[in-house]
Amino acid sequence: MKNITFFATLTLALLLTFTSCEDFLEKAPMDKVSTDGTLTEADAVAMVNAAYQPLQWPKLYNMRMWTTDIMAGNSVVGANGGTDGIETSDLANFTASSANAAAVDIWRGPNPGILRCNLVLQEIPQLDIDEALKNRLLGEAYFLRAHYNFILVRVFGDVPLSLTPALPGSDLSQKRKPQEEVYRQILKDTQAAIELLPAKSEYGNSDLGRASKDAALAMMAKIKLTLASTNILQGDFYTSVINLCDSVTALGYDLALYNYADNFDARIDNNPESLFEVQYDGDPSEDFWGNANRSSWLSTFMGPRNSGLVAGGWGWNQPTQEFVDAYEEGDLRKDITIFYEGGPSFDGKDYDPSWSGTGYNVRKFLAPFSVSYEYNTNPANFVVYRYADVLLMKAEALNELGRTNEAEEPLNMVRDRAGLAPIEDQTQDQMRELIIHERRMELAFEGHRWFDLVRIQDGAYAVNFFKSIGKQNVTRDRLLFPIPQEEIDDNPQMTQNKGY
Repeated sequence: MKNITFFATLTLALLLTFTSCEDFLEKAPMDKVSTDGTLTEADAVAMVNAAYQPLQWPKLYNMRMWTTDIMAGNSVVGANGGTDGIETSDLANFTASSANAAAVDIWRGPNPGILRCNLVLQEIPQLDIDEALKNRLLGEAYFLRAHYNFILVRVFGDVPLSLTPALPGSDLSQKRKPQEEVYRQILKDTQAAIELLPAKSEYGNSDLGRASKDAALAMMAKIKLTLASTNILQGDFYTSVINLCDSVTALGYDLALYNYADNFDARIDNNPESLFEVQYDGDPSEDFWGNANRSSWLSTFMGPRNSGLVAGGWGWNQPTQEFVDAYEEGDLRKDITIFYEGGPSFDGKDYDPSWSGTGYNVRKFLAPFSVSYEYNTNPANFVVYRYADVLLMKAEALNELGRTNEAEEPLNMVRDRAGLAPIEDQTQDQMRELIIHERRMELAFEGHRWFDLVRIQDGAYAVNFFKSIGKQNVTRDRLLFPIPQEEIDDNPQMTQNKGY
């Protein structure tokens, strides 16, 4: 569904005139958007398409989301040394200040998307267009708004909550809302998305990649699993997670039919295991460093430095020895996920461990020259939700409810594809550790590990893990990022997170 990302309508041009990543809450010039029902179906689709675009930006999935694996201890920045990536290293070492550039990016990254969703949810209900299309577009906007807010609340805790477009001249100095209120809205939006969206199988080829019921169910499971292991809201969340995961399976998913490597192959978009992907098409006509960029950064940034293996090759995201040692003997995912001495060649070339400060590089996202011939031509999508994650969420929820024997089945589906022996006859505590381990290895470098660590046992697990790998500066407070100091300076109602 590459075409949802790029726009040519007048409506989009108007939308883009007021979207900027420099202010937390953008002003929407409502006088530029018709409210008299004269917008066409094409205009409505373009408005929704615009709400997807911030997912592509470096502030989110083209950089900051995958660098959370560095913060989670799976890897180190690598790169060129010096100050290259220092903002990520500071967060990873729990020494970041409130001026941290990565925190600024993630704070600002979702908000143009939220603004665009708010505009959609205000304008499209008034339009006289096909009812099925209207419902789908509204479902997409609810899904995206929930997803953007889910990123923010997990990273920063209490955050402002915007539900309507800001009018010109309105006061943009918002207070942070308690996490409980933010999560209630996220749950409400996600439920609306589940009810309104079609299944992925109902989309035609031209619309593959749009938010679907499948993706909304998986995201709801992720949200409720997060809430189940924290003290933010109370509820029977684990049971709900199981039911949601079963609902995804009922839509026709079978992990035994899917190839692990296909999730990261730049030549395969929106593959059968995938539930939701950020879309790229590799068109180099836009500035690689700008928000209109249409190419993935991952191969360019993660390719081994000075290796000539891929276009770019800037050496970011180098796996640690501790992470590599976590692989079990015979794990088939290892050869797909990382480069190591003696491992399989790539595009006909052997790996040299001297290309990395740790002796390892990430492999799973790299695009060969035949696919991406320049640093700015990588068309690979970024997978946000996929079915293996759903199975592991179900296993975790079953185990936490004391149904440890039942948790073996979904866990072993993932392990079987990885070529590993089944898990049997474990205590609940043993199974918990095994599931955490399996999530780490299955979803490595996909932007999940940090969020898993900080939610499990309400952050206590993260503190213990980080100390075990030598990160002694960690505290519970520092599991939230700092509110950017410039936001506090500009907004008298803004407050800082504890510990900064």
